[in-house]
Amino acid sequence: MDIINELAKELNLRVGQVEAAVGLIDDGNTIPFIARYRKEVTGSLDDTVLRTLDERLKYLRNLEARKEEVRSLIDGQGKLTPEIEEALKNATILTEVEDIYRPFKPKRETRASLARKRGLEPLAQLLMEQRDSYEKDLMVIAEDYINVSDDLDKKLVVATAEDAMNGAKDIICEDISDNADFRKAIRALTFNHGMIVSKQNKDEDSVYASYYDYREGIKKIPGHRVLAINRGEKEEFLKVSVEIESEIILNYLFSHIITNNASPAKEYIASAIVDSYDRLIAPSIEREIRTDLFDTASEGAIKLFSDNLKNLLMGAPLKGKTVLGYDPGYRTGCKLAVVDKTGKVIDTAVIYPTKPKEDIEGSKKIVTRLIVKYGVDVVAIGNGTASKESEIFIANTLKDIDGDRKYIMVSEAGASVYSASKLGAEEFPDFDVTQRSAVSIARRLQDPLAELVKIDPKSIGVGQYQHDMKPARLDEALGGVVEDCVNSIGVDVNTASYSLLSYISGINMASAKNIVKYREENGEFTKRSQLLKVPKIGAKAYQQCAGFLRVPDSKEILDNTGVHPEAYEATKALLAKFDYTLESIGSGLGDIRAKCTRYGIKKLAEELEIGEPTLLDIIGELEKPGRDVRDALPLPILRDDVLGMEDLKEGMIMTGTVRNVIDFGAFVDIGVHQDGLVHVSEISEKYIKHPSEALSVGDIVTVKIKSVDVNKKRIGLTMKL
Repeated sequence: MDIINELAKELNLRVGQVEAAVGLIDDGNTIPFIARYRKEVTGSLDDTVLRTLDERLKYLRNLEARKEEVRSLIDGQGKLTPEIEEALKNATILTEVEDIYRPFKPKRETRASLARKRGLEPLAQLLMEQRDSYEKDLMVIAEDYINVSDDLDKKLVVATAEDAMNGAKDIICEDISDNADFRKAIRALTFNHGMIVSKQNKDEDSVYASYYDYREGIKKIPGHRVLAINRGEKEEFLKVSVEIESEIILNYLFSHIITNNASPAKEYIASAIVDSYDRLIAPSIEREIRTDLFDTASEGAIKLFSDNLKNLLMGAPLKGKTVLGYDPGYRTGCKLAVVDKTGKVIDTAVIYPTKPKEDIEGSKKIVTRLIVKYGVDVVAIGNGTASKESEIFIANTLKDIDGDRKYIMVSEAGASVYSASKLGAEEFPDFDVTQRSAVSIARRLQDPLAELVKIDPKSIGVGQYQHDMKPARLDEALGGVVEDCVNSIGVDVNTASYSLLSYISGINMASAKNIVKYREENGEFTKRSQLLKVPKIGAKAYQQCAGFLRVPDSKEILDNTGVHPEAYEATKALLAKFDYTLESIGSGLGDIRAKCTRYGIKKLAEELEIGEPTLLDIIGELEKPGRDVRDALPLPILRDDVLGMEDLKEGMIMTGTVRNVIDFGAFVDIGVHQDGLVHVSEISEKYIKHPSEALSVGDIVTVKIKSVDVNKKRIGLTMKL
């Protein structure tokens, strides 16, 4: 297989683009670096395309390696033929390669392998000749294979003609099952005509009740139902199987195997075909199809999880606000942490406004003191245990404090994971876990990305069946999302935690910790090039990371922009050409794009000896130095009064925030402690196949209450206003 051409065809790219991207990947460049600083080489491929290309490159290389391995193994047995060579060459997926290898693969002892040891292969071959007639009755011929010698191992004894014939049929069975063409065709027939069937396995109610007597076509069943059924089976509430009318498969096998309907061997071969399908092929194909369904559903779920995670991480930060983080609780009280505009913790406290103490007045005094003393702008309340009572308490408290202060409910998903983590203990060694949670809740509001990168992405709460996924694949995909988000924004090398730094292009966890250690021992970085003094950051790592790290107080102004050090000279030449100085950058050069356009982008790029994409990126940085792409996003909804489910009425119009997008709809936070569901059919007047076509996590949307079930805590919403 020509991997470069195959990738170009699959991804609809030019061969030259693929060759360039593969070369850069093979040279050890990271995806963010290639996407941002090697646009001229790849034709401006973005990080999404590059990650897909990288994944497919690994798969196709593994495929070719496995083909070569199988070719060598078969050749080692002296059984490699031109036909097998051609079949391996044409195989496009690993399953096809394994089908080809199946007849040659060492097997544990089987009925067929025993029959071969008994010397019954010639009888099987005789049957498969399907002659018009034989010189003797086939059962009489089978008698020639009887062997009852006392010298033989008992397993090798052929006692009767029936034993001989059954052994010959076992050999035919296995040969049919091992035929790669048959397996490929049967797999396709089963996929196209088969059904996934689930039945109740426990005599009790469960969340899987809708699957207690369920069947759906394999080729139609959506991924989220595959994952739900699999989980129900894993938890032993369901018994799941693949069903297909056996005649569909048997008719195919008969038509391809039985070549002479008049042959006396037909009945024996027909019997072997039925046995081969029932005993060997069907169970194997069922396992393969269910594995394929799960793998496809998993990839869909991982893609959806990745999209949700990206939108959550890239949520608008609430900059320049002092926040009171509030971690609700009952017996142990509610933990408070005041976090200043830079994210620094400046005070903490514990209050008891909830059961069992219900010290409302005492708690109110403490909260009021903290808000007034530190000029708190927003209270961020965790949405976990006791959050409803806490919301009521805070809303009432804010009414009695002068000034326009708001509160917001913040997802606690993963906060406890961070609080109990090694990183949490290192950041706040003198805090208990709930105090750390209060800090995390406040910081999530100030900068979602910087805080959420400290938590395992699987614990953030925007996935669908993520705990059923293959951990390595999920970690790879989600790690790529976090990496792309962090690098698209860039980080301050003097304030970033090592967990945030570890996602920067070219920096692993060890070098991230070394950066933090270096600044603790030597003071803040004063220029980008100092990174080369950090252990484990050599020239290659520096090349990969430098453009994504910011040094705000550097004497080299470009160190606080996305301009890569390798383009500094070109940038300075660009400024000089239009009579700007480096100091001009601080105020932004709003007219530089127009001047460059009038001069001619192509001509200018040639004179500066850089590519046009790099020139355009430099212009963008000079226009808005240090810009944060998240600043253009809608800010989170802040509230000043409490609303409960019991206050909702059908037909009410409300504003909410999309919290999770799943295959069948989206969950929207409308401020009542229970997210409402907008079913995919209620998202748009026009037909959409998937909710992600119209909605993303973090979107601010207007919805209408369609239904409310207080007892079941279900809210139905519609966006068809």
